[in-house]
Amino acid sequence: MAVSVDNRPTRARSALAALLTVLILVPAGYLFYRVWQTNDEARDNTKLEQQGVEYLTTLSPLIGALAEAESSALQGSPAAPASLTAAVAGVNAVDQRLGDTLQTRESWTGLKDKIGRLPGVTGDPQTVFQAHAEASDLALGLYNSVRDDSTLIRDPDNDLSHLQQAVAVDLPNVVVQVNRMGDLALMLAGVKGSSTQRAAQQAALGPQFGAALQSVGTEVGSLTNNLQAAVDDTHSSTLSGNLVIILDSFRRGVESLTRGANPGGAPVAATMSTAQAQLQASLAGLSRVILREMSGLLKDRLDTLNTQRIEALAAAVLVLLLVVAALIVRMTGRRRRHESGPGENARGDMSVTHGGTDPGYGSLIDSPPSYGEVNPTRRERSGALR
Repeated sequence: MAVSVDNRPTRARSALAALLTVLILVPAGYLFYRVWQTNDEARDNTKLEQQGVEYLTTLSPLIGALAEAESSALQGSPAAPASLTAAVAGVNAVDQRLGDTLQTRESWTGLKDKIGRLPGVTGDPQTVFQAHAEASDLALGLYNSVRDDSTLIRDPDNDLSHLQQAVAVDLPNVVVQVNRMGDLALMLAGVKGSSTQRAAQQAALGPQFGAALQSVGTEVGSLTNNLQAAVDDTHSSTLSGNLVIILDSFRRGVESLTRGANPGGAPVAATMSTAQAQLQASLAGLSRVILREMSGLLKDRLDTLNTQRIEALAAAVLVLLLVVAALIVRMTGRRRRHESGPGENARGDMSVTHGGTDPGYGSLIDSPPSYGEVNPTRRERSGALR
């Protein structure tokens, strides 16, 4: 009878272990790649949106300064106000850094050239008004370019989506239309010339005034709705409190300006002047609050994405360490078996042969051992002594 015990891993077991290792690493590696790729795209978009918010922060003073320049020019001041010069410098500086990324360089260059030619525009009030209106329209177009190319317009969070709509669409449009409404009201009140000339001017200015008045109501409603929607669905603990007071002041300014414009009658210049100053201050404050809240929300999102990135990397490293540890344990066990091979083979692989072919072992089994010369009479003598 022969008994054989072999403790070494078979090739089938080694192949199975290698296959299981691959089956673990491949899905885990693919999952890590997908998580990392998604996280990387989200981080890039968030950083791009932060750049968009930075650009919008400089556009807010510009749109207000353009409104001020329009009113000043209609009142006979040929020089651009200091606020417009400062606002242009601010946008130009940020465009030098972010213009290529946000693809605003061409739009800003055209707007800057248009603003630079405004002080040279002369003629009747309608010509001056039209030139400034074109510059304001270009500025509104730049707002749209920034929020589009920075992906703010496609932000996945409801609060940020409504806030970007409010600060990049509703607010600048309100600023432009409110100022136009006030300027057109004063232009209507100041028409001169013959009755025919006055009728012609009123026919040209009246529809524009009506359109501006209607647009103000629409934009104010849209602004209020977007801000309310952002407050209703936000993680920010400061958004609601910061908006309430400024939004109320803004609404009162719109109401005062509308009363001063006195649609269908003669505008009250003093009331409109006071209302415009109050409204411009409210709009500037509201814009700052919204942009600050957007910056905070984007920063929180980026922090969360960075944390997820670290967690994913830690999980991947842990998987690799576990695989390496398993390989080390396996190699250590194999090395120990090889180092103690002869002894283990002697204990683990034993062959017992009856009448086998090995003469040495056979003779030991078939023949009694002989310890030197044996005296055949010794057993008998010892028995006799007992």
